[in-house]
Amino acid sequence: MEFTKESIGQFLEEEIYNKALPQDKEIYKKILSFLDLTTLEGADNTDKVVALCKKARSYNKTNPSIPNVAAVCVYPTLVKTASQTLADDDISIASVAGAFPSGQSPLQLRLEEVKYAINQGADEIDMVISRGKFLEGDYAFLEEEVMKHKAVCGDVHLKVILETGELDSAENIYRASKIAIGAGADFIKTSTGKIQPAATLEAAYVMLHAIKENYEETGKIIGFKPAGGISEPEDAIKYYHLVKKILGEQWLDKKYFRIGASRLADKVYAKIT
Repeated sequence: MEFTKESIGQFLEEEIYNKALPQDKEIYKKILSFLDLTTLEGADNTDKVVALCKKARSYNKTNPSIPNVAAVCVYPTLVKTASQTLADDDISIASVAGAFPSGQSPLQLRLEEVKYAINQGADEIDMVISRGKFLEGDYAFLEEEVMKHKAVCGDVHLKVILETGELDSAENIYRASKIAIGAGADFIKTSTGKIQPAATLEAAYVMLHAIKENYEETGKIIGFKPAGGISEPEDAIKYYHLVKKILGEQWLDKKYFRIGASRLADKVYAKIT
């Protein structure tokens, strides 16, 4: 496929920016259920993660008609804490692993970190690709690292972070998306949230078309996760409708659509109540 700034911009103007997008409570309930509530700071500790987990399960406990978030996402060393705190809740434990956020460690060491996170109780792994290798044109390495991460993960869901803000072009985002999907990604994810630009609708547009093309070719549903800088409900609504427009209602489920956020949940909850 070919992508130009003009064609992407025109689509977004016509379908997202210039439309009165529905923003009712039922949509916000869905968005809350799609959230990966995240803390990925150097100062993270046991108390902070326990508090985050209690917050994650508080929405449904406050009002049974309101869903909980989909997952809590933490560093590998805090997975066990999250897993123990949420042991009786239907909230997944996600962990960034594999030298997050740079990916700049030997592949074998990255895989060992993934194994560690899974052994600690992670249900999902968010890995980041080696952007340096990719930008050098070493596409085989990207394929290898995703395949090996997925082999370690087995049934544990693998989300592959492209860090689209460092990939320079729509063509690179599309190529990286296709390679990651072909190598075994269960999800493709925009960003680590550690660089700017993080998630953008432009990058999402390209990634969603790669997912759509793969589905048309194979019938396999690959998930999508925008993350980084999505802090307002109005921004989340735009991603919701973009996914619906390109991929359809089937993807509007936490099995196939997540939003990575640390500040969004309470604001979405306020829209519901």
